[in-house]
Amino acid sequence: MNPTDGHVDVIWFDSILRPSFTCAISLQLNMAAVAPSGGASPPNSTVYVRNLEERIPIDQLKEALLGIFSGYGNVIDLVAKRNIKAKGQAFIVFDTPEAAETAIKEVQGFDLFDKPMVLDFARSRSDAVVRLQGNDEEFETHRRRRLAEKERKQALEALEAQKLKRPPPEPSSTRAAKASRGAGLKSSNPTAAAVVPDEYLPPNKILFVQNLPEDYDVEGLTAIFGRFEGFREVRLVPGRKGISFIEYETETGAISAKENTAGMTLGDDSKTIKVTYQRQ
Repeated sequence: MNPTDGHVDVIWFDSILRPSFTCAISLQLNMAAVAPSGGASPPNSTVYVRNLEERIPIDQLKEALLGIFSGYGNVIDLVAKRNIKAKGQAFIVFDTPEAAETAIKEVQGFDLFDKPMVLDFARSRSDAVVRLQGNDEEFETHRRRRLAEKERKQALEALEAQKLKRPPPEPSSTRAAKASRGAGLKSSNPTAAAVVPDEYLPPNKILFVQNLPEDYDVEGLTAIFGRFEGFREVRLVPGRKGISFIEYETETGAISAKENTAGMTLGDDSKTIKVTYQRQ
């Protein structure tokens, strides 16, 4: 594929997609509609594609993208998801940065399903590239950092969502009247003190474990959580059964422990434990 004349009809590609579409698919260069990559992200092996047609089934979209990008190098992974936030986007992972750079230059602005693709380098290395180029330890470190960053973003999004639910500020006269009726009384308005849900708290070194069987003690919990990197201690809460705090030396150990124990069932009753980060 060498789109030097501004228009390329891909006959073999059309044959792949024709069973689901009655019209022939043409890839058409439209550089006037889409600006070329601005180089905001440093060169790497992963191409970020956006402005894709969201109504196309994922399997069909992935097949189409693979057919296009495999002509520029060895594609070792292709990620496109169905969830709302990821719709219209995809990640194409090559085995070399050179192949990714060539693909961006050559495919930038091509129409796919009547929409011009916008391409750039991804902001970070993909799991597939790290696994290919590094060892198991490097891959695990990369994966933990990615998960931690994902959880931080979720926490920020949840906090912003809670802020949007809060009612507008009351006039000063209304606040003064309420204060005179009952200074120090706690508000019954559930949005007055909105907080981030436990599931979206940002990572830290301490885990909060709930719904534990009553017979689980420090020794039993240490056997479960002590196998993760940087484990320090288990802290039970005097007078409170079913909960505990697990502390690690760094966030890395806590992230790994949370990921591997959340949803675990314990005890004769097979109680499902809830593992979150400590609220700070």
